[in-house]
Amino acid sequence: MGLTSFGGPIAHLGYYHREFVLRRQWVDEALYAQLLAPCQFLPGPSSTQFGFSIGLLRAGWRGALAAFCAFTLPSALLMFAFAVSSAPPNGFYEQALLHGLKLVAVAVVAQGILAMARTLTPDRPRILLAVASLGLMQVISPAWSQLIVIALGAALGPLLCRSVGARSGAPLPLEYGERAGAVLLSLFAVLLLDAWLVPATAPMLLRAAAAFYKTGSLVFGGGHVVLPLLKQAVVEPGWLSESDFLAGYGAAQAVPGPMFSVAAFLGARLDHGQGGALGAAVCLVSIFLPGLLLVSGVLPFWNRLARHAAVSRSMAGVNAAVVGLLAAALYDPLWVSAVHEAADLLIALVGFVLLVVARMPALAVVAWCVVASVAGAAMGW
Repeated sequence: MGLTSFGGPIAHLGYYHREFVLRRQWVDEALYAQLLAPCQFLPGPSSTQFGFSIGLLRAGWRGALAAFCAFTLPSALLMFAFAVSSAPPNGFYEQALLHGLKLVAVAVVAQGILAMARTLTPDRPRILLAVASLGLMQVISPAWSQLIVIALGAALGPLLCRSVGARSGAPLPLEYGERAGAVLLSLFAVLLLDAWLVPATAPMLLRAAAAFYKTGSLVFGGGHVVLPLLKQAVVEPGWLSESDFLAGYGAAQAVPGPMFSVAAFLGARLDHGQGGALGAAVCLVSIFLPGLLLVSGVLPFWNRLARHAAVSRSMAGVNAAVVGLLAAALYDPLWVSAVHEAADLLIALVGFVLLVVARMPALAVVAWCVVASVAGAAMGW
């Protein structure tokens, strides 16, 4: 998924649902929905936090680390390669391959919307909430639209989702409890305080680590919101030129995985290109760490919170709003960036049919979309 998940954090949820609920059955619909709410509420990269949580539930801390590395490293390594070479993939066949992967994302996210809508919007109030979320995404500021929609879903959930009762059942299968969760939350807070106290005379890498940690701690509402904060953190102090920053932003649009991986590019280009691999690693870890500390700290408390009917209804409202967000992400950026002509629509539609009707594995759909895209480009379709 780290190699093929285009479309941003909301679109990634469609991939997760297909892979973990439908295909592997690692989690059921109820647990998927339960994990979805805290990852949307908390600051940080929501799709990375969700994947990290799946790894945590399946195989403890080692599983969480494996999930994080596997999902993040492909995009991080690509961004580091761009920083070193300053040459994003602009070749004819490279562009056709990337275009094919984006068409995969259209098919997978469309299938994810269909599957998630069946479980997260089972009644009229939640269907209306999802439709309203989709509509709001088209008219409000892109910078904070996801956060606003999620907050409205949480606020309207207790009013509209009256059929949802308090959640009961076993606690999340974690290998640690609330005491360890409190330690993790305290560590997050201590590191954030330390980041604000780093002096201007500190070494460059320490200042960069502090700046990226603060950015990762304050980002709500999706990966694209991180970019203005990063620009303020690295361009205004003169650590990076604006042209370098914009080059990194452009490269980040062409790679799969989390938008936060742009930190690898920025870290490598710090201090007039002297950051190198160490700068990339420091900035990458610093921007992801606060979100991972927060979600792992909150999870032990989440089951107790969900036992309250009002909280369960808020979660139901958030989950319904996420269906609307996913539908909005299917149109922009996925459809807008990938479907330009009839051949693109046909390739994506065949991929969708292979997933939904033929129930083919995702790898077969990737092969179809990439081969069809490259062949079409070669023949001038």
